[in-house]
Amino acid sequence: MAADDRELRDESLDGLQLSAQLERIWRTPSGLLGALMSVDHKVVGRRYIVTAFAFLLLGGILAMLMRVQLAGPEKTFLSPDKYNQIFTMHGSTMMFLFAVPVMEAFAVYLVPLMVGTRNIAFPRLNAFSFWMFLFGGCFLWISFLLNVGPDVGWFAYVPLSSLQFTPTKRADVWAQMITFTEVAALAVAVEIVVTVFKLRAPGMTLDRIPLFVWAMLVTAFLVMFAMPSIMVASTSLILDRLVNTRFYDSSSGGHPLLWQHLFWFFGHPEVYIIFIPGTGMVSMILATFARRPVIGYPVIILSLIAIGFLSFGLWVHHMFVTGLPQLGAGLFTASSMLIAVPSGLQIFCWLATLWDGRPVYRTPLLFVLGFIAIFVIGGLSGVMVASVPIDTQVHDTYFVVAHFHYVLIGGAVFPLLGAVYYWFPKITGRMLSESVGRWNFWLAFIGFNVAFFPMHILGLIGMPRRVYTYTAEMGWERLNLLSSVGAFIFALSFALLLANVIYSLRKGARAGDNPWNASTLEWATSSPPPPHNFDRIPVVKHRDPLWADSESLPVVAGLSAERREVLLTSLAEAEPQVREASPEPSIWPLLTAIATTVFFIGSIFTPWAVLWGTPPMAITLIGWFWPTGSREDEA
Repeated sequence: MAADDRELRDESLDGLQLSAQLERIWRTPSGLLGALMSVDHKVVGRRYIVTAFAFLLLGGILAMLMRVQLAGPEKTFLSPDKYNQIFTMHGSTMMFLFAVPVMEAFAVYLVPLMVGTRNIAFPRLNAFSFWMFLFGGCFLWISFLLNVGPDVGWFAYVPLSSLQFTPTKRADVWAQMITFTEVAALAVAVEIVVTVFKLRAPGMTLDRIPLFVWAMLVTAFLVMFAMPSIMVASTSLILDRLVNTRFYDSSSGGHPLLWQHLFWFFGHPEVYIIFIPGTGMVSMILATFARRPVIGYPVIILSLIAIGFLSFGLWVHHMFVTGLPQLGAGLFTASSMLIAVPSGLQIFCWLATLWDGRPVYRTPLLFVLGFIAIFVIGGLSGVMVASVPIDTQVHDTYFVVAHFHYVLIGGAVFPLLGAVYYWFPKITGRMLSESVGRWNFWLAFIGFNVAFFPMHILGLIGMPRRVYTYTAEMGWERLNLLSSVGAFIFALSFALLLANVIYSLRKGARAGDNPWNASTLEWATSSPPPPHNFDRIPVVKHRDPLWADSESLPVVAGLSAERREVLLTSLAEAEPQVREASPEPSIWPLLTAIATTVFFIGSIFTPWAVLWGTPPMAITLIGWFWPTGSREDEA
């Protein structure tokens, strides 16, 4: 780490001087313009988290409206058209505007802290990704409020979403929203991969990386390989509708099943894009509250990687009723059952950790235990629908709805709620109420099971999914009423969480730097962290550095105290290699996102938008990358 002797470096300052100097250099500029220019991963991460939970609130309200409609037979609370819009908006919001973004949001905030660096890789790209996510979500919801909300389901099957059957712009809105969110997700995935590979603290070898970071690394690769598929699918749909191409028209050489292959090649890995970060959260919470490292660290990592690979060989099990050859159906049945093995190995590792540890049953651990119970049920029903004969019987029934929610809510939302309680002190510096948290858990656990377990039975007795009403003669009203009651109990648990967060932000107990006595590097700095994360970059000598070096964490010196700078290390051994300038705050990511938004929205109305929208995008990108004459890299 050679440096100019005339440059002020961190070893020449004492602790207080260094902290004040670095805070001056790394802080976000004041005022509205400064907030819009911020490239601090913690600022962007907080915005991501709050925005994703806002979309969760909106999607949850839509779910409650659907449950009111379905609570009894032949209700007229919602019209068929409004129900279709609400059904589509609920699924699209939860899948594309909440589930994936909120997991990446926690990664944006936590991964740089966990690997011991001062900022995420490509911080301006990180800011751009948030603005794209925000503008895409606003575009979808404003369209819905203007009665142009999509009504083709969150899967938008053709030919129902083709111009022939959906002549309005509703399907175009859905398809372009996909483009917004996937651009944002792909940007974050690239940032996470580079951060983990090149910005780790010295000594953090591959076998010392925290399990949440491993989970997000695998997730990032899944995003990069899976999401281009849905972007191709949605763009092809827009072209079919706008300029009369024939990608999905069987009369002109296309095929409707092409949509399903492209969509589910993305759609099934997306389940694991949502689930794998949850397993990383579980591993972190479990180790802290079991008071011992997770048993089977290599097994869990290999399981994460195996799940990532196997997830790309499952998509056809969504298409068993489309007339596939039996050999192909058998192959995908085997793959669908095989993926349960690495998931099961992780669960056994977690149970062994609890068994061998000294568990402290705080709210985060309660949500982890709830996750294990619910996800096992979802996994068992998943093995059932992986079988062609069973799937043929329950396909497009409420049994699949039940399985889907047990896997995604059990596998992602329960770990996420545990993560909120676990990392809230780090993000805000205050503790959430433990007593309210326990009520929060039990309402969520009971409400969820009351809401979704009856749907298994509804599916087995023949209730199809995606229907807006049913007759009394079908005999479904009692189970639907029970499900609706459970849904409102589940919703009440989120209202309690919101109240807990609002109260604790103002009057919660001060957290301290490491209130849980956790072992990983995000707890080695203050709560909330300073703009520069660490006064001096830590040196990692153990998989659990704060437990192994509880007295004093070793650090590395030599970074500049005059400019934003990060330390690049080698991929495998994390040996220091070079000091690298980190970009300053900039308004150009926001301006680029605005230009891109105009380009995307205009392109669903006229092909000329591609021509006229390109120059503004080019101008903003030139401004973004224009050399400043300083030593800072533009990224």
